[in-house]
Amino acid sequence: MRAIMIMFDTLSRDFLSNYGNQWMKTPNFQRLREKTTTFDNFYGGSMPCMPARRELHTGRYNFMHRMWGQLEPFDHSIFEVMQKNGIYCHLVTDHSHYFEDGGATYHNRYSTWEGFRGQEGDRWAPRKLGEDHPKQNPLNKTGISVEQHFANRQKQTVEETMSSPLTIKAGLEFLDAYKTEEDWFLQIECFDPHEPFFVPEKYREMYQEQPTDRPYFWPKYGRVPEDVGDDDLVELQKEYAALVSMCDVHLGKLLDYLDENNMWEDTLVIINTDHGFLLGEHDWIGKNVAPMYEEIIHLPFFISYPDSTTGNHCQTLSQTIDIPATLLDYFGIENQLEMDGKSLLPILKKEQRELHPEIIFGTNGGHVNIYDGRYVYMRASVHPDNGPNTIQTLNYAMMRGFLKKEMLDQFTRKPGNRFTNQYPYTEIAVTTYIDSYSIGHLLFDLANDPKQERPIQDEQIEAEMLSKLVKMMNKIEAPDSEYERLGIQK
Repeated sequence: MRAIMIMFDTLSRDFLSNYGNQWMKTPNFQRLREKTTTFDNFYGGSMPCMPARRELHTGRYNFMHRMWGQLEPFDHSIFEVMQKNGIYCHLVTDHSHYFEDGGATYHNRYSTWEGFRGQEGDRWAPRKLGEDHPKQNPLNKTGISVEQHFANRQKQTVEETMSSPLTIKAGLEFLDAYKTEEDWFLQIECFDPHEPFFVPEKYREMYQEQPTDRPYFWPKYGRVPEDVGDDDLVELQKEYAALVSMCDVHLGKLLDYLDENNMWEDTLVIINTDHGFLLGEHDWIGKNVAPMYEEIIHLPFFISYPDSTTGNHCQTLSQTIDIPATLLDYFGIENQLEMDGKSLLPILKKEQRELHPEIIFGTNGGHVNIYDGRYVYMRASVHPDNGPNTIQTLNYAMMRGFLKKEMLDQFTRKPGNRFTNQYPYTEIAVTTYIDSYSIGHLLFDLANDPKQERPIQDEQIEAEMLSKLVKMMNKIEAPDSEYERLGIQK
């Protein structure tokens, strides 16, 4: 048995032609309509990048317990479980956060891994190489990461040297070596189309007759600034579109290989992402700081299971947390881990129709959100300082660097709980950069308002959704600080 997961970062559902976009050029994503089952109600859970990957390893929500951070000593990784059961696991990736302090425990859970440098602000090329970069559009993000990006570009002068194409190429090389073997899992994970939206000019020309030499390609997160007009947002969306189209081209190389070697017949194939991105919708740009609107959290997801019907759509409410249980189920490995996720295979086999009556999602310190298939309720902090906020951890790394001594001086040692698999842990007070308080609670009826343009005021529905949220928080043993922050009782 073999399985392949092809993962892109920041792949927005609304920018794919197979989800109805009429102006995007994504013919290879379009091919997935016939090759796979398309999931129409697939959602993220813990945001953003590394919390989502922690869900891929553990099958558990983590956003209320920990912000961005490493896999913990108490976490179970299914890729280690798979190896203990004779499944060879290989990762190829250019996702540079794996190589930073806050992600450094993930890639080592695979049998082997291969990484490619240079994405975003990856501290790779000497920054002196970027000193002569062209003057930027003033709307773009600024700072060391931007300087680093232009230095990295000097080592990526043609498409074949860019890190996502190199990642796809490495995936193809693995397939060529292992196509006649059994009992392996391959994760091909591309950082694109994450910002900065950097592509060869031929892709930009697909969407712009005369691409500007000062592109708006690396937006700052937050409310759409007053100096950003509609034309600027259109340009930004086209820069993103160009990068999605480059991803599409290289996805096509993988699909061609699967076709030519008849691998669809005996291989589980998953195509997924961690989250989407706001490009001006709801008057926001980016992710994390904004509420988890559909554009961020409602994800494209495709799966092909040998002997299952393809070319159809699945309406089952499901999430990233379901992928680990699905992989264990597929390889016939007894799932002895306590997960929040469930296997998708009974859905594909049409043995059942429902997995989750409700799901939750969010980012640490932001809105806590619950969705029941119709209503989305976004619960904000009830305190002006957006606190209190704590994390439960045995690791002290941030994305880059470590927690400050002042935080560690105040930690509390606590006995184990469900989240830590009964390991004792430290609870640490942290501050958040997210301001949910000023936005307040939000309630949407997605059946009648799928674009979330009209928040509703209905005390009865809000009370029902809040009751469901509390039940879910109790089940996953959310920290006491979360109840206080949200102004609710257990």
